[in-house]
Amino acid sequence: MTDPSLEQETRPSHPGSMTRLDDEHEGDLHTDVLVIGSGPAGASAALFLATYGVDHLVITKYRWTANTPRAHITNQRTVEIMRDMGIEQDVIDEATPHEMMGDTVFCSSLAGDEIGRIRTWGTHPVREAEYRMASPSMNCDLPQTLFEPILIGHAASRGSRIRFDTEYVSLVQDDAGVTVTVRDRLSGHEFRIRARYVIAADGGRSQVVADLGLPMAGQMDLAGSMNIVFHADLTELVGHRPSVLYWVLQPGATIGGIGLGLIRMVRPWDEWLITWGYDISQPPPDLDDAMATEIVHNLIGDDSVPVTIRSLSLWGNNKMYAERYREGRVFGVGDAVHRHPPSNGLGSNTSIQDSYNLAWKLSYVLRGLAGEGLLDSFDEERAPVGEQIVLRANKSIEEFGAILEALGLEDSGQSIEEMQRGIDALADGTEEGVGRRESLRKALELKDYEFNALGVELGQRYASRAVVGDGTPEPAYDRDPELHHHPTTWPGARLPHCWLGDRGRRVSTHDLAGKGVFTLLTGVTGAPWVEAARQAAAELGIEVRAFVIGPKADYSDLYDDWARLREVGEDGCVLVRPDAHVAWRAAGLVDDPAEALTDTLRAVLAR
Repeated sequence: MTDPSLEQETRPSHPGSMTRLDDEHEGDLHTDVLVIGSGPAGASAALFLATYGVDHLVITKYRWTANTPRAHITNQRTVEIMRDMGIEQDVIDEATPHEMMGDTVFCSSLAGDEIGRIRTWGTHPVREAEYRMASPSMNCDLPQTLFEPILIGHAASRGSRIRFDTEYVSLVQDDAGVTVTVRDRLSGHEFRIRARYVIAADGGRSQVVADLGLPMAGQMDLAGSMNIVFHADLTELVGHRPSVLYWVLQPGATIGGIGLGLIRMVRPWDEWLITWGYDISQPPPDLDDAMATEIVHNLIGDDSVPVTIRSLSLWGNNKMYAERYREGRVFGVGDAVHRHPPSNGLGSNTSIQDSYNLAWKLSYVLRGLAGEGLLDSFDEERAPVGEQIVLRANKSIEEFGAILEALGLEDSGQSIEEMQRGIDALADGTEEGVGRRESLRKALELKDYEFNALGVELGQRYASRAVVGDGTPEPAYDRDPELHHHPTTWPGARLPHCWLGDRGRRVSTHDLAGKGVFTLLTGVTGAPWVEAARQAAAELGIEVRAFVIGPKADYSDLYDDWARLREVGEDGCVLVRPDAHVAWRAAGLVDDPAEALTDTLRAVLAR
């Protein structure tokens, strides 16, 4: 039940330092931001806040980071955020690289017949060009068990205070902050933490979100799945077709969970995770090592392969998202506010990107550089993204139906022999065989929306009070907006990437942006914008870095790509927020550039 005191939001009229509260809170721990949870959303929030110099504390009820490799696909947007944090190389060093991710196979078992194969995660030569043109960073596969320690380690080294075995109990808000009651799980002792703001990153069963009463749409536990983590050397079966995913369809076997039986690479080619479905309307299966080994051998198709079971777990597929992410001084991020199956590999990526959006805004408000209204833009910008990815991930499950239909498999009523005949017909030199092969080709092409959805991964265009329009209409999409990235400097969009020259080395436009500050990009004839940025920064007390792109300027336009992408004149400018989204742009010089830029920054920062 939601605490009645939370029903009405209470927000300060202006930011201030929380060096001391009233006597009631003298015995509490004090911090500016309390992060509840240390998964991808919480751990990355800690990294961002620590990098920006924000006083914060992280609590998690667990004894350490993730103990199973749940999330793994790490998309380009996430890797370029890690680039901004200066730890991209750490991610690359631990991850399975892009070129080993994409020969996704559909088969009767790893040792059995291959039904079809598709290139995924941008590894098709045609799509690869688009991926490489879209970002300075390529996607990779980094299991959560390896990613979380990287995030937590760097956060701690930069000043994060992290308390494991510390469980959230309850919270109460007032005009000045949030009092959170927590429990030490080792001693059972309860104590309070006093924070100015709270980030709820406590996962898909978030107690904080439940206590806040955030409005949720959708349904939990639509289907049941089991995860089996195991070690087995499968090099001979997969080394010639490297991928992170191998989908298994077997007549007579349960079809559930995320659509088909899945063998997922954790580390090539000897650590794996199998996902297999069960009927969630029935009591959960009594999953033990013996049952797990039988499932593993069945999907491999060879019971002579030595298998070591590492862990077992049951989970539910969800289709639920929060309609808003904020209640007073508390913000929901990650799975706490968007809950969905792992299709499309969107979960941890969207969680990290939630925290990236929120962290710089909290930093500016806490330092007195922005008004409280800036924090309202978090909800406005990220809630639509959460809804989009929940619906997309669930639709990807539904799209497996086309594959089953192409193979002549029905939901029920078929014998094993009938199902097998439908699959076998793929090899027939009959009219039925021709039709099945054509239907399967089309069905596999439809899976582009799950495995090559670059537009979903990079295409967010924010509409909020932290974006100032330039009077132009939103650019139309000339290709499918889910499949393809449409670079634009239209305010609210992510800054387009291209390579620039810097005294003999290449740098991305994204390397000029970020670092927790605003950035202005202009051309040779737009030099007055550089002085305007200096004046605006001085007046507002913030940092605004300004760069001229052109011959013998700060950076050279190596291939004239920026001239093609900027969508403003050489004497115009593009103002970029700390999260690499465009805040505003000007088509050319104006009468008073300093005034225009200062007014824009005041609007973005709710000053």
